[in-house]
Amino acid sequence: MRTLIDLPVSLSRDSALPLSVQLGDWLREAMRAGALTAGTRLPSSRGLAAQLGVSRTVVTEAYQQLYAEGWLDGRHGSGTFVADLSTDAAPPARQTPAPPVAEPVRRAAPLIDLTPGEPWVKDYDAAAWKRAWRKAADLPPGDDPDPYGLPRLRELLAGHLRRSRAIAVGPENILVTRGTGNGLDLVALALLGPGARAGVEDPGYRVARNVFAARGATIVPCPVDEDGVIVSGLPSDLRVLYTTPAHQYPMGGRLPIPRRERLLAWARRTGAMVVEDDYDAEFRYDVAPLPALYGLDPSRVVLLGTLSKSLAPDVGVGWLVGEPALLSRIAEIRQDLSDRTSGPVQQAVATLLERGDLDRHLRRMRLEYARRRAAVVEILGPVCRLRGDTAGLHVLAELPPSEVRGIVSAAASRGVLLDTTVRHHHAESQVHGLVIGYGSAALPDVRRGCQILAELIAAAS
Repeated sequence: MRTLIDLPVSLSRDSALPLSVQLGDWLREAMRAGALTAGTRLPSSRGLAAQLGVSRTVVTEAYQQLYAEGWLDGRHGSGTFVADLSTDAAPPARQTPAPPVAEPVRRAAPLIDLTPGEPWVKDYDAAAWKRAWRKAADLPPGDDPDPYGLPRLRELLAGHLRRSRAIAVGPENILVTRGTGNGLDLVALALLGPGARAGVEDPGYRVARNVFAARGATIVPCPVDEDGVIVSGLPSDLRVLYTTPAHQYPMGGRLPIPRRERLLAWARRTGAMVVEDDYDAEFRYDVAPLPALYGLDPSRVVLLGTLSKSLAPDVGVGWLVGEPALLSRIAEIRQDLSDRTSGPVQQAVATLLERGDLDRHLRRMRLEYARRRAAVVEILGPVCRLRGDTAGLHVLAELPPSEVRGIVSAAASRGVLLDTTVRHHHAESQVHGLVIGYGSAALPDVRRGCQILAELIAAAS
């Protein structure tokens, strides 16, 4: 049974530490010491602020930090509770053993999927979702699909990008796609041709390699380091370069500002177009957002975005941001191929944006993913080097090449599914390790899976 208590907190305005940090430290220590146990309901931010004589912002900031670290649990409107951080299951009740009559059938433990690429789709606002689809159903079916997408949705997406990525765009800069794969294909049709050289990060997103190759392009693997694509090694004859600067996939780097400027200078010098995949830029932890490449030079960049990570993969809506002349060419290609994005789906997404439901979902999931990321770092950080833990829905755990295959096999035998860097390389792997996704597994499963993995890594060392 969950209980509600008063907190005997004392804060000092003379301390060098901000009040919110003091409060967070006090609560964290109380939970470590067992004074605040799992399931204890904490006062509301308004109530605790009144009790302590501080602004509500002080309490809200402390609570948000503890949510991000995984110490707190709860949802808006239901209260704030101390999270259950235990991992051991309660011992089974004593039972009188029955005479053995047959060998019992052992139930396999449920799999814990720590492979990357999938978001958490079980925690959504059902009322908002139904409302969006009811609104879409109220509208008559269209008879002449706009190759750019619904004007209303393009206008709302422009506002969303201005708020979330500080990109000064209007609806004339946006074409609605069915997702990143569709956007890549349209870019390939507009900018590439048989034999054209297309650069793709190595290791990198294999769908980009597959799409460009399917359209006849020659794939040029472009090495990356812990910060992202290495600009100094880029060839001068690339027609297109695909890159993931917000959170490199799968290495996890964030392309620094000086390297972004060098990349754009390279594009201007060579005439190449940079295809910027902004796929999980909404999820950042402990770091400030970096400007999108598109915002630094719209003439040399095409930006791709999608709802597959921020909402759900099967929604099937994304966007392509570019200069009007390029979008006009792509729109003509869409019409020639009868390629289109579902009108009712666009209407539903427009409603989610218009009512602020998507923004609220993103804020809620940002906190949820931050808790899972904190668990991964807490458990695996001491046993291996982690890359890319400041953003996104995955981290890279570097391991010696000789250990990777055995650890993946041993983890699978204990019900934990893992991915390696092998399939993300164009040729032979240069970086070895595990690409650990924490988007699609619940927090207790993330913890349990990482603990199993930590045991296996420690045993292999």
